[in-house]
Amino acid sequence: MGLTKRATVYFDPAIHKTLKVKAAENSTSISEIINNLLLRELTEDKEDLDSFRERISEPVISYKRLLDELKADGKI
Repeated sequence: MGLTKRATVYFDPAIHKTLKVKAAENSTSISEIINNLLLRELTEDKEDLDSFRERISEPVISYKRLLDELKADGKI
């Protein structure tokens, strides 16, 4: 895993029990499960932010206008 930092995290007892069982079933640690989940979540956030940045210069239209255009084009 390389260099790591330590942090204290408090879980609901039911979540902690579930994590312990999952870790045992997969021959891994709770830390590894949490690291993988956080990495996946943060990656999704980065992808979303990148998409927002790419689309920042697109024109803004109202929801009503969008619906009107979709109806006029026969799409809804």
